[in-house]
Amino acid sequence: MIFANRWIRRVAGFTLALFFFFSSAALAASPSITGVRFGKGTDHDRIVLDVSEIPKYATRTEKNGMQIILELPNTGDSVKVKPVIHSDVVHRVYFTKLKNSVVLTIDLTEPAEFVVKTLKNPNRIFVDIQKEYEHEQKSEPAPGLVETVYTRRDGRGRFRAFLLDVDLKKYDLVPVLANGEVLGRTTVSRMSDEVNAVAAINSNYFASSGEILGVLRMGGTVVGTTYFTRSALGVRTDGTPFVDQVYYSGKMTIGKKSAYVSGVNAERGADTLIIYNRAYDVRTNTNEYGREFVVQNGKVVKINQGNSAIPEDGYVVSVHGKMKNLFAKVRVGDAATLEEDLGTAFQNVPLIVGAGPMLVKKGKPFVTKTEEEFPSDISRGRAPRTGVAVLANRHALLAVVDGRQEASIGATLEEFADLLVKYGAREAVNFDGGGSSAMVIGGELVNSPSDGEERRVGSALAVMPRKAAPAGKTPRKK
Repeated sequence: MIFANRWIRRVAGFTLALFFFFSSAALAASPSITGVRFGKGTDHDRIVLDVSEIPKYATRTEKNGMQIILELPNTGDSVKVKPVIHSDVVHRVYFTKLKNSVVLTIDLTEPAEFVVKTLKNPNRIFVDIQKEYEHEQKSEPAPGLVETVYTRRDGRGRFRAFLLDVDLKKYDLVPVLANGEVLGRTTVSRMSDEVNAVAAINSNYFASSGEILGVLRMGGTVVGTTYFTRSALGVRTDGTPFVDQVYYSGKMTIGKKSAYVSGVNAERGADTLIIYNRAYDVRTNTNEYGREFVVQNGKVVKINQGNSAIPEDGYVVSVHGKMKNLFAKVRVGDAATLEEDLGTAFQNVPLIVGAGPMLVKKGKPFVTKTEEEFPSDISRGRAPRTGVAVLANRHALLAVVDGRQEASIGATLEEFADLLVKYGAREAVNFDGGGSSAMVIGGELVNSPSDGEERRVGSALAVMPRKAAPAGKTPRKK
């Protein structure tokens, strides 16, 4: 009996020893974090985890790229005191212990590219958060369209641009007016929807009334002018695009009297002669202190003091002050001739979108901001930008740069030119930018306007399936 009890105790002890042995072996086999280190570099910051053995892991981003999550399942954490991790890119780092895993959370000061790698002997897992990187993501929204989202971070900050390569053998570039007329403004998204465009960007500079500040010709009709010689995108009758400098010079002759045109579809000021065509509105919206001649088929058909109805097949000559006195003897039935000159390069070009300055010429950056007399709010500093480039293969490149926000610092005109050259620009022109910059593809706004929402603008440049609509024609609001 005594022998039996001794034997039972020995077996029990042996069994318990085996239990502790295998339990310890199992615990030892489970990966564990044994140390944490942090290093700051020029092009990246690095978080290093020393581990007993290389664990399995999974990564993801949250909060719009502002948070990196590293999950380490079946991993323990034996580090009691960890270093404070903080830099210009990393806001804070913290560890969360779950039942059988550890979660490493990295809060960023801005979205950033990152990589996770491992090293054996010694066993380490490390996270490199890129301070400098260059990345592009391409997609094909429709046949003949290639969208590129380009992101970059360097010593200047984070930068983001949206580029749309358009095959002009498949698509036409068509100007669109807000609500189908010069007066009034609306968003690029709405203009895109109104004409069922496959894509669109904002285009001309504009006044608060919607008046186009720059040369705009649609379907062969001038609907906006400028007092400066500035750069413009032109599209010839065969669909070929080009960039050159454009100006507007108009001469109005009624009877035996002639005078230069002060503007087209613009607000009538003192001592001016303004031409109003149907792209402006159904009426001139002028006061009674001027005089207006309604012209159809080369003749004056009606004379009013102001707010004349604009004929579909003609135009209205509105004069004030000295111009009113010059044409005081005009009568119904007098011959009327309007001569317009936009320069040799744009003679007989049906589509012109004028803005400026020029950005690229002969495949190289060529910024003409000084020659074109642009004010400092456009010519200096980084800002959101919009522009169009002509590529070598009869493609056009529509481009929008985000700016004035955490995700993107914007671009100077020179930096914008460099970007367009990088993507194959042979010629390029700058459009209106700042809070107006917007790109819509497939009815969806793809960039982030600096106002926090789309700004209402005066005009857009739409991408339409070729021959789906005559170039320059837009629907009029009813």
